[in-house]
Amino acid sequence: MDRKPNLTSSPALRLPPLNALRAFETAARHLSFAIAAKELHVTPAAISHQVKGLEDYFGQRLFRRLKRGLELTRAGQVLLPRLSEGFVRLGDAVAELRSIEEEGTLAVSAAPSFATRWLAPRLHRFVGSNPELDVRINASTRLIDPGKDPTVSGDTVVGSPVEDADIVVRFGTGDYPGFRVDKLLNVAVTPMCSPRLLKSGPPLRVPADLKDHVLIHDNVRYDDGRSLWDAWFDAAGLPDMDTSHGLGFSHALLALEAAADGMGVTMGMPVLAGTDLASGRLVAPLPLSLPLKFAYYIVSGLDTAERADVVAFRDWLFAEAKRG
Repeated sequence: MDRKPNLTSSPALRLPPLNALRAFETAARHLSFAIAAKELHVTPAAISHQVKGLEDYFGQRLFRRLKRGLELTRAGQVLLPRLSEGFVRLGDAVAELRSIEEEGTLAVSAAPSFATRWLAPRLHRFVGSNPELDVRINASTRLIDPGKDPTVSGDTVVGSPVEDADIVVRFGTGDYPGFRVDKLLNVAVTPMCSPRLLKSGPPLRVPADLKDHVLIHDNVRYDDGRSLWDAWFDAAGLPDMDTSHGLGFSHALLALEAAADGMGVTMGMPVLAGTDLASGRLVAPLPLSLPLKFAYYIVSGLDTAERADVVAFRDWLFAEAKRG
């Protein structure tokens, strides 16, 4: 073994390579190079090489290599608990650092359809009124789960309802215990299509005319689990209308685009298609609109809900909802 290094020869303590320390700590916990290699996604030879380098660095054996496996030496027994504690603390520090947003940055999470069709066209007004804030939009459909996302302490939820977000807009029931929840927009659906379809296709003046058109379906369901088309035809007095045919898309955005391209008629939400309806890219030819129980809700953690930037963004969302 080489002579022990002089760890006090410089003002700052010289530490061995982090990879070597991690290799030793993992192997020492399992008393196995093979298991440590699987945990760290390297080869057993790589673990053995790292440990050998660490032993050379300290000038002491850390393991006894026996036929039946590994055994910690006295030096290894002294090093392991402090090293394990150090890695835990390091992990906690990194997690805490990642949870802190850069000052002046507001992180917003919203469903892709809402972020694209409702939020993005209006966002310039908030940015113009709040130039000191950098707004970061994350389009996500991740569910809000008080048991997984934030830290729950008693009846109080500490932290963001969604990772890396200060405020969230979600389409759902609004039942998010432990968070501040504000209803933003009620939602209804009605048939929509391209105006070209009305000019060149079969008539579309009454609900029964839809039997001659291609129905476009998406992944949104009615309150009771039925398809939106089934629920709408029931409300229109046509419960026996065949809705099994047509085009199917995994997302409402795709269905709206298909309708705008003249591929058929979709059951769209005016709240998401407002820009297309206003420009005439889409039309809603039938007057019947079907309200949904689901709505768009603003959700934030109780510890961040009254933060000035979160309050400003929430108030702005309410103001935009009133604008229509």
